[in-house]
Amino acid sequence: MNQIKQIIQTFNVTRQHDPSVVPAVALGAGGALVLCLVLGFVLGPLLLWIPLALFAMVATALIILGRKAQAASLAAIEGQAGAAAAVLQSMRGAWEVTPAVAFNRREDMIHLAVGPPGVVLVAEGTSPARVKQLMAKERRRFERAAGEVPVTEVLVGDGEDQVELKKLAFHMAKLPRAIKPKEVGPLNRKLSALKASAPPMPKGPQMRRAPKKYR
Repeated sequence: MNQIKQIIQTFNVTRQHDPSVVPAVALGAGGALVLCLVLGFVLGPLLLWIPLALFAMVATALIILGRKAQAASLAAIEGQAGAAAAVLQSMRGAWEVTPAVAFNRREDMIHLAVGPPGVVLVAEGTSPARVKQLMAKERRRFERAAGEVPVTEVLVGDGEDQVELKKLAFHMAKLPRAIKPKEVGPLNRKLSALKASAPPMPKGPQMRRAPKKYR
């Protein structure tokens, strides 16, 4: 019951930001249902294909809803201070994320993500030059503490040599692997002394995912 309530809540919130979710889910689910039924008529026996058709319809609807919900969440938080942190914290896998390990009064921020690629410093702000200056300072601190583990810089934005917010999670997933998943926790604890007291993150829509069963 809790999962059904979560799906309904996700659908309602997504529909407020993106009304196209209704026809997208309906067309996707309907298409999956029709395809399976046609295969049932052709390959037979039809009775064996009906349960598969129903499962395919539900699974397709949930996959489309999950993608639409994530896109709507990104659109809702884009431009807000701390948006990159929200994306990082929604990533799956062996990641330890600490928002705003460094920041200034103009809401430029450096977020720490420790994962298979090692140490990743993710910066966001309104002035690339100012953010790069803040990043250079933080990189020196974390390189000394990380030892031989690589420290990678990622600057979020729409300019040259920057990563768009909507592509951030994909970009992080593509980074070369440097450490094993079991090493992530100990490395993150080792770096804990360098973490500043984070400012309060802006309140707003949270990144949403499809239910785990259908991810």
